[in-house]
Amino acid sequence: MPEFTYIARGLDGAKVSGTMTANTEVEVTNALSNQSLFPIKVDAPKESKGFSLSSIGGGISDQKIAVFYEQMASLLSNGVPLLKSLKILGQQTKIPSLKTALDDVIRRVEDGVDLSEAFAAHPKIFSDMAINMSRAGAEGGFLEDALSRVAAFTEQQSELRSRTIGAMIYPAVLMSMGSVIVTVLLVYFVPQFETMFSTLRAKGQLPWITEALLAFSRRVQVWGIPALILMLIIGLVVKVQLNSDKGKRWLDRVKIKIPMLGGIFLSLAVARFCRVLGTLLKNGVPILKALEISRDAAGNRVLSEAIADASENITAGESLSVPLKKSGHFPYNVTEMISVAEESNSLDSVLVNISDGLEKQTIRRLDLMVKLIEPLMLMIMAGIVLIVVVALLLPIMKMGSAMG
Repeated sequence: MPEFTYIARGLDGAKVSGTMTANTEVEVTNALSNQSLFPIKVDAPKESKGFSLSSIGGGISDQKIAVFYEQMASLLSNGVPLLKSLKILGQQTKIPSLKTALDDVIRRVEDGVDLSEAFAAHPKIFSDMAINMSRAGAEGGFLEDALSRVAAFTEQQSELRSRTIGAMIYPAVLMSMGSVIVTVLLVYFVPQFETMFSTLRAKGQLPWITEALLAFSRRVQVWGIPALILMLIIGLVVKVQLNSDKGKRWLDRVKIKIPMLGGIFLSLAVARFCRVLGTLLKNGVPILKALEISRDAAGNRVLSEAIADASENITAGESLSVPLKKSGHFPYNVTEMISVAEESNSLDSVLVNISDGLEKQTIRRLDLMVKLIEPLMLMIMAGIVLIVVVALLLPIMKMGSAMG
């Protein structure tokens, strides 16, 4: 049986902590109550990363987990009991990590654990939003609707991510191909003309652009590999630094300030925050808990800090829009719409509408940027090749006219 850690208070108010072996958290809570202890916090044992089958391969794709949520919502809406629905989906799934997680979820539900707590035991499979929305849905009697909303949200975010990545693939391919072509020209093609132009160099008649190209080619041949190794070392050092909390925060701050791309990164982060928060509020999750989840869903530490400040203001009885506006990271029209929504008590639906508008606007900006980048990169590649060709043709033409 797993071992749970707990924190509780006795009748005299003294805090007591320790561990207890039990099958479920419910058993721990009941045992503490029988000992006249009031449980404050009960933590489930962490799954072993080395031996847990559910950890093999990490989580699963958003599209696959969205299908699971939708199928479960469909079964529940058609009158199939919760435990039976879980068993049906566990038997038909072909994904090993999901099947292992569902087997454990079924066991926990059979032991009397809530579905949300069973989901929470597998954070790599089930997101915080799914856990909290399933809790709110179970408490409010609309679990199938909550799971259906989770499925729609997960699928929409997956589609947005795929479109963003897909839009950047072609420019990345162009950049890679251009780099390879230029490297081959400088390392293998240009040096072939070195001896051919030696006579013109001796006479001082070699064009400056050709001299510069040959000199650059020699440096690439001599220092190319050491420079590449140095760049790899610097890249590894930078990667290690960026994996730290300070580095991640610095990167998130830089990302939203990059010309052209910064606005896109910021809009996507704000859209994610608004959609998660609106979806959670619409399904009955308390606003402080919803802010905690949506803060992490934003995917940007700078925005997360601003949202954390907003949570403190709400705890003090203030509105959400004021601290978001003061942070300077949220668009003015977004904070104004949030302010109006708070006054009209329609924050949940307005937040989802804000997210829809931001995502459409961001996709248009991204498509436009890609359309501008593609011809720009083609022009840069053509310009580099043209410089190489001109630098090699000028002395050849001069040699031809001298022979004539």
